[in-house]
Amino acid sequence: MVGGGTTDLAPTTGVKIFSAGTAGCVADLVTFPLDTAKVRLQIQGESRTLSGQRSRYRGVFGTIFTIVKIEGPRGLYSGLVAGLHRQMSFASVRIGLYDTMKQFYTRGSDSAGVGVRLLAGCTTGGMAVAFAQPTDVVKVRFQAQGRRPENGSVLRYSSTIDAYRTIARDEGIKGLWKGCLPNIARNAIVNCSEMVTYDIIKELILKYQLMTDNMPCHFTAAFAAGFCTTIVASPVDVVKTRFMNSVPGQYSGAMSCALTMLINEGPTAFYKGFTPSFLRLGSWNIVMFMSYEQIKRAVVRLQQL
Repeated sequence: MVGGGTTDLAPTTGVKIFSAGTAGCVADLVTFPLDTAKVRLQIQGESRTLSGQRSRYRGVFGTIFTIVKIEGPRGLYSGLVAGLHRQMSFASVRIGLYDTMKQFYTRGSDSAGVGVRLLAGCTTGGMAVAFAQPTDVVKVRFQAQGRRPENGSVLRYSSTIDAYRTIARDEGIKGLWKGCLPNIARNAIVNCSEMVTYDIIKELILKYQLMTDNMPCHFTAAFAAGFCTTIVASPVDVVKTRFMNSVPGQYSGAMSCALTMLINEGPTAFYKGFTPSFLRLGSWNIVMFMSYEQIKRAVVRLQQL
């Protein structure tokens, strides 16, 4: 990505990987309740179809209020440990290696067109899934399981380690990579939307001297990246969430999940939880990119001491 103060050395790939993973964890800590609300709203139609129950959750803040009322404040952070595992492995790769992959495709040139940036975003997004898919499965299961202790039933998993162990035992190692293909599709799209939008808008802001390379510039580019990403990625995100949370045999694959949603709930089902998705992605992008830029600069300055 463009940027960096004129007095700072360029950060190394290792610095970018560390900064991206750390910034991803900071962003998750801040926005996790919104992500939990998004997951509950996305799976709500599935729950209603299977059980015939009325909707429990209504709206973003209504969902958050209901979770706190029924499960306590800790319910908003169900799956946080797996979420942090995910960011340390996922954000590190998809964000930290983005600039490196751009240079790889341009053979070391600093000039990269939109096509190269899209290709770099797709590549690092797909690579990240290979590392982080098990953590994503566990995170989604934990966030969704708040609806399961109904009618005296027990929680599916008692802890993060228990979730990894139980999924591997009951569904095989493949269960930890459940939904990998839709997740690769989603994260290729998300990474392209987030990284390329942020990269281009930040570059234009600096090129036309609308702002300097500081926090307001990072905020503006990150907000735009979050909005574009939500519009593009929501349908794939809903299918991914439903499929990864499903019990064995419920769907034969991601396409089966998408068709079932379309038939049973109509096309609007693909944008369930859009508002919390935008609130979450918008705020996540703002916190992550602003943290990422500041952590990069702090580490580089420490190296210069």
